[in-house]
Amino acid sequence: MTTAAAGQGGPDGDVLVLRALGLGDALTGIAPLRGVRRAWPRRRIVLAAPAGVGGWLRGLGVVDAVLPTTAVETLDGVRLDPAGLRPGHVAVNLHGRGPQSHRVLAATHPARLVAFANAEAGHDGPPWRTGEHEVTRWCRLVRSAGGACDAEDLRLPVPPGPRTTVVLHPGAASAARRWPVRRWSALARRLVAAGHQVLLTGSAGEADVCGEVLAGASAGGTPVEASGAAPANGPRTTPPIRSLTGTLDLSDLADVVGRARLVVCGDTGVAHLATALGTPSVLLFGPVSPAAWGPAVDPHLHTVLWHGDGAGDPHGTTVDPALAAIGADEAWAAVERALAAVAA
Repeated sequence: MTTAAAGQGGPDGDVLVLRALGLGDALTGIAPLRGVRRAWPRRRIVLAAPAGVGGWLRGLGVVDAVLPTTAVETLDGVRLDPAGLRPGHVAVNLHGRGPQSHRVLAATHPARLVAFANAEAGHDGPPWRTGEHEVTRWCRLVRSAGGACDAEDLRLPVPPGPRTTVVLHPGAASAARRWPVRRWSALARRLVAAGHQVLLTGSAGEADVCGEVLAGASAGGTPVEASGAAPANGPRTTPPIRSLTGTLDLSDLADVVGRARLVVCGDTGVAHLATALGTPSVLLFGPVSPAAWGPAVDPHLHTVLWHGDGAGDPHGTTVDPALAAIGADEAWAAVERALAAVAA
């Protein structure tokens, strides 16, 4: 399959975009998705993605409809049903370099496929560049199809109100990207001792990790709350650590991050959420290089700690050595500097 001329496709056909990945990928995909909108402004944008992140992006107006597609590492066995698509649709691959993702989209019989060149899939397009930043890569592809976009397009509306809390997000999709629990607990205790209100976030699947962090923080006498309920005996003189683990949908999470004074997390979707919302952050990277997945805008707002070479396995079952090399004192020093900059 070859790339057709710009604008090719039926007059009323939809634009089917494949990005069947997680929250971080959805957020780095916002800028190219806005480029897709500009390339085909009168067409319906249908996103093939997990229902949760897809529905959230639809609510933000980034896309018009969602074709629920399970997030998987490979696309073996995945089939997109084109029955609901308007004839003459364009397919855009924001999922991967191919060949599987190309074939999944080609099976919907689009009038045009926008994707990176892949000889195995028989597709000619822009070249894939190893090591390119994720936002830059997909914006480059969409621009080749006539959709103007750049990293500035990843920004999301910031909720109104003062930024008062520090958000700690200790979880990650794999153990390789989870900073040790004891260090999170120590960081939480130091923040509370310095007078900051701490919010602990995580998905329901990260309840065990967040529970260990909470238990470790409370072991030193730090007051904690498992929910946002007010203490029965009135206000505390020291702000508590409140756990919101498993209680937030994506809209709620964005609101919490958007109202935060600072976010501290690993290489996760929450890091990309902080970038999109302009929330200052301290990011603990490893094993993946921040050159490919770090903040794409506002470098002055984000402190990235990384001691790796990009050679580790992001799906590993134990903490990556590059991430483990970030000590508790180093992280605390970065947090102190970031909070001082916010207060200045």
